Amino acid sequence: MMPSYLAFLRGINVGGKHKLPMQELIAILESLGCTNVKTYIQSGNAAFDCKQRNRGKLAAEITAAIEANKGFAPLVLLLEQHQLEAIVAANPFPAAQDDPKSLHFFFLTAPAKKPDLAALEKLTAADESFLLAGNLFYLHAPSGIGRSKLAEKVDRHLGVATTARNWRTVSKMLELAGK
Repeated sequence: MMPSYLAFLRGINVGGKHKLPMQELIAILESLGCTNVKTYIQSGNAAFDCKQRNRGKLAAEITAAIEANKGFAPLVLLLEQHQLEAIVAANPFPAAQDDPKSLHFFFLTAPAKKPDLAALEKLTAADESFLLAGNLFYLHAPSGIGRSKLAEKVDRHLGVATTARNWRTVSKMLELAGK
């Protein structure tokens, strides 16, 4: 059985830069042997099956194919369906699920070796909460991520690149992966 993957691309279709229509992303993924490709909204979310079992190699192939086709190389973070299911099950802020735009999942590209959690604590608004757990940074920001000083500094203080999605997007991606 082929693994079911979820791809989260960073920085595409934002502010008119790095345009990648989802139909083109589907074609790129299919050209790499991916099947059952489905996308969600225009911010670079895809669910698909692929016989390639090496996630790092597949992510690199996707990045290279996008660069060859579009002239830019986005960060591509891949998870298997069971990994995203575990991340959702471990959500430390289950009450926040009722407000899908307030709960955010920052997917780390690598473990944070020396995260500056004290600096992040100083940036945390009174109504915000966060937890770093492995390769995931959970953020509950009831006043919105757009106003969060913490959200804009996560990468800097973790020392690793991330890509973030809200609860609604993560839930929808699991739904797509479940086919």
